[in-house]
Amino acid sequence: MLTRQAAVAGTFYPHDAAELRSQITELLEANSREGVPPKVLIVPHAGYLYSGPVAAAAYSRLRPVAARIERVVLLGPSHRIPLDGIALPESDVFETPLGSVEIDKTACDSLLALDQICVSEPAHRMEHSLEVHLPFLQVVLPKFKIVPLVVGSAEPEEVAEAIDCLWGGEETLIVVSSDLSHYHSYAEAEELDAETTQAIKKLDNHLDGEQACGCTAINGMMVVAREHGLRVSVVDLRNSGDTAGCRESVVGYGSYELH
Repeated sequence: MLTRQAAVAGTFYPHDAAELRSQITELLEANSREGVPPKVLIVPHAGYLYSGPVAAAAYSRLRPVAARIERVVLLGPSHRIPLDGIALPESDVFETPLGSVEIDKTACDSLLALDQICVSEPAHRMEHSLEVHLPFLQVVLPKFKIVPLVVGSAEPEEVAEAIDCLWGGEETLIVVSSDLSHYHSYAEAEELDAETTQAIKKLDNHLDGEQACGCTAINGMMVVAREHGLRVSVVDLRNSGDTAGCRESVVGYGSYELH
């Protein structure tokens, strides 16, 4: 069995299992949101000090339906290596300090018929955009498998095709991983992220990398959202100036739900 080891434990989130579980539990309690559970979440992927509260607000929404979610489709951008298309891992499991998360190999195999899908362990090995979500999911969901997809250069329709193949029913949750604007002043970030939020609420599939680092995955999700008649609600919208203090140069974080 091939295991993808945790790459950012100890940097983006605690390496100690007890400390990690405690931090996530506290974040969930402090940022709990109520409402209709979503089919899709868009969630940020920075270190927990920065985006943890915004991510927790999104993941708290799963609590009422946690027992029925059996599969999580994770889509996040490639930060470290150039990538054409969408990459699955070779691994069988992803490891975090909270234990192993099994990959849904049957679902992954079903994607391999698509031209835009490849298998690349290097694309996954050091990529944090998927990994940081796993501990949250491990705390909230009792048992689940994942389909981890690192999204590189791809058209919205190509991403949408992959998502459609895995859409499923109530047992399947889709999580799109993305931060918002990067390294603007606090006031500039608030304005830019508010504009991006309005675009997402309108299901605009033309976001660019200045608006959201996970724009390619979001754009594909917007295509699927229109096809399925989904609507977007804002769960939380902040930036690192709200969560970590410094406001001279901030990164924006938004969590959104689609149902």
